[in-house]
Amino acid sequence: MSTSAGAAGLKGGAYDGTWNVTFTTRAGNCSSTNSAPFSIVGTRVSSAGGGKVTGGVTRGGAVAVNISVGLSHASGKGRLVGNAGTGRWSGIILGDRCSGTWAARRT
Repeated sequence: MSTSAGAAGLKGGAYDGTWNVTFTTRAGNCSSTNSAPFSIVGTRVSSAGGGKVTGGVTRGGAVAVNISVGLSHASGKGRLVGNAGTGRWSGIILGDRCSGTWAARRT
């Protein structure tokens, strides 16, 4: 029995790990800053604690995610380089339309 197909699915990526992401609001009536841990395995981005996070990252570091917690939802795009990243986000947070920037650091 060959295990190469299963092993290929578990192959690590350059951005694997837990990332602490800080969201800063630039427009709208939302909290000025929030942070959340994200997990990256291969090209897949998911939540590392609370809320639903779906998205992906390319080998070049371009990242796009969708986040939902209760009735709040947002999407973000940006770029990871090494152990850090930055980008922009927008969404509806507790009924208010908000947008801003995010910064991430691999922990």
